[in-house]
Amino acid sequence: MTAMDSFFSIYVVPAIIIVAQSLLVIVALLVFIAFILYADRKIWAAVMLRRGPNVVGPWGLLQSFADLLKFVVKEPVIPSGANKAIFLLAPLVSTVLALATYAVIPFDEGWVIANINVGILYIFAISSLEVYGVIMAGWASNSKYPFLGALRSAAQMVSYEVSIGFVIITVLLCVGSLNLSDIVLSQQDGLGTRLGLPNTFLDWHWLSLLPMFVIFFISALAETNRPPFDLVEAESELVAGHMIEYSSTPYLLFMLSEYVAIILMCSLMTILFLGGWLPPLDFAPFTWVPGIVWFVLKICACFFMFAMVKTIVPRYRYDQLMRLGWKVFLPISLAMVVITAAFLKLTGAA
Repeated sequence: MTAMDSFFSIYVVPAIIIVAQSLLVIVALLVFIAFILYADRKIWAAVMLRRGPNVVGPWGLLQSFADLLKFVVKEPVIPSGANKAIFLLAPLVSTVLALATYAVIPFDEGWVIANINVGILYIFAISSLEVYGVIMAGWASNSKYPFLGALRSAAQMVSYEVSIGFVIITVLLCVGSLNLSDIVLSQQDGLGTRLGLPNTFLDWHWLSLLPMFVIFFISALAETNRPPFDLVEAESELVAGHMIEYSSTPYLLFMLSEYVAIILMCSLMTILFLGGWLPPLDFAPFTWVPGIVWFVLKICACFFMFAMVKTIVPRYRYDQLMRLGWKVFLPISLAMVVITAAFLKLTGAA
């Protein structure tokens, strides 16, 4: 075997495989997001007793694709006072970062692009970087509303990342690994199996760490700028937050990165608390369904909760948002880290 052959087998072939996997994941994700957006609008409409999108395609199913086409053929307007390079870089940064997190998400056993041992750390690092896209957009627009919106958004994301971090730490204490696949597999035994039941949804972490699950859900809403925490886009005050000056494709990229981040939070909830690709009941008819189907169904269930919160809950005031993040969630999650660690140590489970 020559040096060239070994170079190909060690570097080139794995690189091609990784690129192909990444393309597959991104395409599947974007199609999924198109329908998730449609679902979002339909749920919102149903709660308000109206029809929602129902013109383009059967039952309006192709509405998202029509919107995409509309944004793509429009002319991008760049404000004369804007810093052009940063202005155009901002949406790109937020979208690329949002998509990059999916490299470590396991969709089924072994179905992961990069099965690294610090998967959760990687996600945490990249989701912290997503603030930069927002700040760049607000600053480069050279106008007061986007700047205010970006400042708020940055403060909000940083505040809630702290509590998300502590929530993740409680899960990691129970699992003992930072690998996302290990986190899922560790949920095969839990509260239910201790009581002598077979492996069911009672073993997943949502039950043993219920307060953390609730805090994670609410912090995820705040982290992804969803209502009731959509202060960045508070229409009454800041028009559209950091996206005001954007039009056509750059604006589309911002909307896309927002939904990609939402689906990321849904998949994180699924992996950390809802047993990832594991079936809800570990016996015959349920185990026949492939793991990826369970994974997608759980993501859809999480997203349904996101959408329902959007329709029902009124928007928080900015100071209330900060109070909730720093004075309520942070102490509770900190206390839960200590309690979980003490419990595991005393019961010898660690």
